Amino acid sequence: MSQIVILSGKGGTGKTSLSASFAHLAGSNGGNILVDADVDAANLELLLKARRVKEVPFTGGAIAVIDQNTCSGCGTCRDVCRFEAVMEREGKFTVDPVACDGCAACVYTCPEEAIKMEEQQAGMWYVSETDYGRFYHAHLFPAQENSGKLVALIKRQAQDALEELGGNLTLVDGPPGIGCPVISAISGADVLLIVTEPSVAGIHDLKRVLRTAEYFEVPAWVCINKVDLYPGGAEQIKALCAEKQIPLLGTIPYDLTIPRAMTAGEPVTAFAPESEASRAITDIWDKIQRRLKELSPAMKTIHL
Repeated sequence: MSQIVILSGKGGTGKTSLSASFAHLAGSNGGNILVDADVDAANLELLLKARRVKEVPFTGGAIAVIDQNTCSGCGTCRDVCRFEAVMEREGKFTVDPVACDGCAACVYTCPEEAIKMEEQQAGMWYVSETDYGRFYHAHLFPAQENSGKLVALIKRQAQDALEELGGNLTLVDGPPGIGCPVISAISGADVLLIVTEPSVAGIHDLKRVLRTAEYFEVPAWVCINKVDLYPGGAEQIKALCAEKQIPLLGTIPYDLTIPRAMTAGEPVTAFAPESEASRAITDIWDKIQRRLKELSPAMKTIHL
């Protein structure tokens, strides 16, 4: 069994388009598991034509709630709240759920024990079926925290499903950046494929995500998307990979077939398999399979 997590230091590099194409190229015998770990802006389901079969509420943090029948109106809660979440109106104290950070300082200091912490629904997570395998994804509600916790939850569900189905591959479309959801996405990965682009921001953020991979000691490979838009930047990325001895698996040209495939709601490798982008992506996928076998000689083939 292997787990590939596809990351990018910044948004807009083509990470999700590549993930959808890999899902298509991997095929399915019912054992592949797909995950969209970008819970703040999940959209892989659009390219996989996901059919939801299960919806589960996600409980995030808790906020303070004041029992008006017990509250004496002493104002201690307001005094200790460093987030200024406790409000007084007409002699009654209430908590602004948006401003409350869930620290529970008011709960511990209330002399009347009139405040309790109540868990809040922060999002939803889903199980869907696709033509390429079972799919786990989620949606974090606006202004909610615990995105890392939600990523960890759906990855745990995906791992359980992989073992249940006896599958070989978990393919994870990770979130951009290097924050908490990225760290959760990296956990348990066998290898990271980092998608970058030849721009100043792309190169800068590639270096950040490579440092993150190095810190967590997860092998990283790189591919360059839209490589021909800025040849000088592409050469900088190639030099960086050579310096750090990071495998550069391939490059993908700027190809208008990709946005057309996205408009059609299909992986580009299914929409136009003979396009320049599709041929480049297929070549990268073939290299991934060969390298996975090198990492673990006993690993079963994932070309199904």
